[in-house]
Amino acid sequence: MSEYEFTMALSIRHPSAIPSEISETLGIQAQHSWKVGEERRSSTGETLEGTYRETFWTGHLMTEPQLASDHISVESVLLRTLSQLRKSFDFLTDLSRSGGVAELQVSIFGRGDFRLEFLPESLALLGRLGLTISFNVTPHPVTAEISGIAN
Repeated sequence: MSEYEFTMALSIRHPSAIPSEISETLGIQAQHSWKVGEERRSSTGETLEGTYRETFWTGHLMTEPQLASDHISVESVLLRTLSQLRKSFDFLTDLSRSGGVAELQVSIFGRGDFRLEFLPESLALLGRLGLTISFNVTPHPVTAEISGIAN
């Protein structure tokens, strides 16, 4: 297995949801959130012009990036995450029906070629839960530095 590191987060956008209720319902602490109608703020906390047009919430599903191995992979963490989120099936389907979008964001830092394989059951559960999945694949920083030196 070629080595790669990865991390996973869940992000939600909704026209009127309340971030604290999302956290409570999912049992996941928000890393960043804002509520529709609140004053916009910069990453340093300074007030910006205007208000947020929708609610945004994001929570990490892993405490830190993991190195893939025979025991842990994107596929295994995805399956475990879907099992956890299945408990919130009604919430997630209501969220989707009322104009919201829930997205699993997978960031992968590759050190070489590798392959991901998703079981049909996992993909079907993603669909039933109304979850979008996105992959952000980037070269591992060490690999990028080495290839930059070689050029």
